[in-house]
Amino acid sequence: MNALDELTESFSRLPGIGKKSASRIANHILKADDEFIKRFASQLLTLKERIQPCKICGSWTETQPCPICSDPTRDSSIICVVEQPQDVTTINNSHEYNGLFHVLGGVISPLEGIGPMQLRMGELTERVKTGGVKEVIIATNPTVEGDTTALYIQRLLQPLGVTVTRLASGLPVGGDLEYADRLTLARSFRGRSSF
Repeated sequence: MNALDELTESFSRLPGIGKKSASRIANHILKADDEFIKRFASQLLTLKERIQPCKICGSWTETQPCPICSDPTRDSSIICVVEQPQDVTTINNSHEYNGLFHVLGGVISPLEGIGPMQLRMGELTERVKTGGVKEVIIATNPTVEGDTTALYIQRLLQPLGVTVTRLASGLPVGGDLEYADRLTLARSFRGRSSF
């Protein structure tokens, strides 16, 4: 295996990148100017040194605590619980939410050996107990594992007297009913609201 094949193989291990895309990226890098390649390689080498989980919420950050946790204008009485650090960016970029976040680091998945103890459940409970939190919004993905995790969190936090809500899920705006699967339709009917 030559160096180009090795690089292609490495890129193909990244999520969402198949063999063809990996080959295109590797060939692009091969044609790129030396300055770009040096900067790109340097960024990859220092990524894990510079970016770490926030000690409070678990999101990726270069500073402790992260800019969201240290922002005094955010509503500290609401915590949005997400699966992964990239979910924080997705929700924050929507500009619809101005509270704090809590990253679990995954979801409960017994088949993969992931239980509540492997996730940041203890830290979440501690934040709710000590931080004046009034509402916890669960924003796990609408999967079996995400639903199981949401139910676990709801039962975990219910005795603490905090309101626990779940993001609505269902049909996307502009979507056609004919392309919706049964589970999405079922969630849409259960989560319907008046207007």
